[in-house]
Amino acid sequence: MPPVKARPALPDEDLYPKTIEEQRAAMFGRMQVMLGLDGKQLDALKAIFDKSPVMGQGNPELTEYAMTRKECRDKREKLGVFDEDSDVCGAPFMVPLFNPKAGQTEKDATACIDRFEFPNIPCEYPVTWISARDAELACEAIGKRLCDAHEWEGACAGAVLDPDTEYAWKLPRKEAKHRHNSDREIVWAYGADKEHQKCAMGSSKSKSCEKSGFKKCGSNSYPAGAFPECRSKLGVYDQHGNVAEHMNLPLRPEQLGSRGGSGETEMKGSWFIFQKYEAHDDDCRWRAPDWHVTKVMSHDSHLNYHLGFRCCKDVKR
Repeated sequence: MPPVKARPALPDEDLYPKTIEEQRAAMFGRMQVMLGLDGKQLDALKAIFDKSPVMGQGNPELTEYAMTRKECRDKREKLGVFDEDSDVCGAPFMVPLFNPKAGQTEKDATACIDRFEFPNIPCEYPVTWISARDAELACEAIGKRLCDAHEWEGACAGAVLDPDTEYAWKLPRKEAKHRHNSDREIVWAYGADKEHQKCAMGSSKSKSCEKSGFKKCGSNSYPAGAFPECRSKLGVYDQHGNVAEHMNLPLRPEQLGSRGGSGETEMKGSWFIFQKYEAHDDDCRWRAPDWHVTKVMSHDSHLNYHLGFRCCKDVKR
């Protein structure tokens, strides 16, 4: 194991603003310190967030986070958790995507994925109330892109498979999904047996939350990486539990994000009350139904209180 090294302190980790504008400002400040974003990147991100009255880390008037940032940081430090950055990715808190079962190493990776849900900072709360379109734009603003479904699945299962075998390009979406799910490898990020308690699944809904709604449902999530056991072999956290995640589902080869395209929306990953209410399957390679489906770049793509995202990035050779 690599030696344990101290990370820079998370700025204002005890700060819990009362307005969404203050919440965003604090988050952007942490992103600048922890991710090394420059002024141009921050301005591009701010422009995306400023267009939405709800995009952020949950309605500050309702949200009751399931764990504080300090509790998360103390837990990780007590367990000696340290995640070494890879030179392959060229960005903090990202891991290379490859297939060790095929004899590949991280040097063979053509893409990387964020370790944590956006904003991709350990012990920071995930962004919610964001559409797939704005998630893609947010990734692009910092030199990344929304992940393709097979990249997310492989990051979770510990082996990223070839997209031309992972997608049934000639079949309609529903039929392709059934074929994929009937012959998938069933495994969880942490191992071969389902154990919900290892992941961020024990939170509760706001009492006023029946279906959805910014004024009724708080994003009562956990800080990212608060459950060190909920980590894949490739080093990715919270693909079970915490917020669900937007990703790109290509229906044709040219719609792969890794090939410069964009397809339809898919949401994967279980969310933060899953231990109490198991809403759907959540194993790594399970491909989800077409819930609230639109084109990724549609202006009316779905958003809600427990839906976030993470970014991928192509490796430049």
